[in-house]
Amino acid sequence: MRLRDLLPAVPGAAELMLDIDAITADSRKVVPGSVFFAVPGSRADGLAFADEAIARGAVAIVAERPFQTARANVATVVVPDVRAALSHAAAALHPRQPATIVAVTGTSGKTSVAAFVRQIWADLGHAAASLGTIGIVAPSRFVYGSLTTPDPVTLHETLQKLAQDGVTHLAMEASSHGLEQRRLDGVRLTAGAFTNLSRDHLDYHASLEEYLAAKLRLFEVLLQPGQPAIIDADGDVSAKVMAACEKRALKVMSVGARGDTLRLLSHEPDGLATRLSIGHDGRTYSVRLPLAGSFQASNALVATALCIATGDAPERVFAALEKLQGAPGRLELIGTRAGAPIFVDYAHKPDALEKTLAALRALARQRLIVVFGCGGNRDRGKRSLMGEIAARGADVVIVTDDNPRSEVPADIRAAILAGARRVAADKVLEMGDRRAAIAAGIAELGAGDVLVVAGKGHETGQTVGDKVLPFSDHEAIREVLREHAA
Repeated sequence: MRLRDLLPAVPGAAELMLDIDAITADSRKVVPGSVFFAVPGSRADGLAFADEAIARGAVAIVAERPFQTARANVATVVVPDVRAALSHAAAALHPRQPATIVAVTGTSGKTSVAAFVRQIWADLGHAAASLGTIGIVAPSRFVYGSLTTPDPVTLHETLQKLAQDGVTHLAMEASSHGLEQRRLDGVRLTAGAFTNLSRDHLDYHASLEEYLAAKLRLFEVLLQPGQPAIIDADGDVSAKVMAACEKRALKVMSVGARGDTLRLLSHEPDGLATRLSIGHDGRTYSVRLPLAGSFQASNALVATALCIATGDAPERVFAALEKLQGAPGRLELIGTRAGAPIFVDYAHKPDALEKTLAALRALARQRLIVVFGCGGNRDRGKRSLMGEIAARGADVVIVTDDNPRSEVPADIRAAILAGARRVAADKVLEMGDRRAAIAAGIAELGAGDVLVVAGKGHETGQTVGDKVLPFSDHEAIREVLREHAA
């Protein structure tokens, strides 16, 4: 492919006739014949690595400001937005994509909505996949990857591979980082959805307003006029999101208790399931959703609207809801002790933890026990808040380590404990070793109790310092249960 084909918006020049073999924003991945995109970052400017890229064989450097090189055979191209240019170049280099692609953004629920959409589509006969925090789940059930929104080169390589494998329908998570960093530019979207907004990633975004603005880019830039935008109308910022969508002339479809497209008329707990009554297009549908928690009902409604918006018959979509399975690590039942259920949940932010505890409170005839911690090198302000939420929502709180990263684990726990003890010091325990904390929570269980291990969900490693140590909440729980059984 020619360089001019990768950068069609750049005025024609002789050097744009160069033949290109690869593109990258990582100088370490440059091979002869590559274009190196010098992406400006918060820690380092990509142009600082341009000489290394040239030494490795780069034939062109794309940057946001002029760059001088003594190598006559190296082209330099200036663009206004190098991240966007990289994404569109990746799309040009890997042009095949599934025919139907939907993107879901919001603070909580992205993974569940994407998983639900994939399951509904698969039940209706589509070759469907999902892409996000838990990786890629395709018809082969092969799961790989970890980033919520991969880098654009990896993303477009993946889209092409999925299309080549016959996938026609894809549900993607769209993180605020991915949207702000232009990683989804060049993806040919069919519809988008917004779940909710609460405190998260304030180590990256300066404020909640900037966090919301990053998410709104899905609707203000990436979706095209007339395309469907599904909004959970019960969220605190839903009016702002719908206003942005209407300004863009998108087809707004609102869902929830205040929704117009899908109106949640009632929801009642039914053991580990939820009975829903939903109004749509003059009809009322009764659904037994095999998932607990009102937040899962909200996620299911968003998924339902996405499937209807992309062409599936409503009655078939509603029927498929009764077969849904939760996404890995999302209020996932792992086992029981003395008849008490033990769940793993990814809740690692205040709003998510509050919703999880509220959902499980309805199941607990006796005590609700929570084991959780907070990650290091992330939003420190949420730690005491989560401690307060845990102490208000649970009967026993065991504060442990999550992914401490480069911080002192005891300092992270101390911030959580300070919040929890302000509410109820007598119900709070500290145990830094996560496996020991899980074992202590299981040992507490009696008939009528419920235990949730929160924060890491599907993760299979614990980041301590610069190392990722093998650790799975799922496996830790199963090991402890086997020890009790023995």
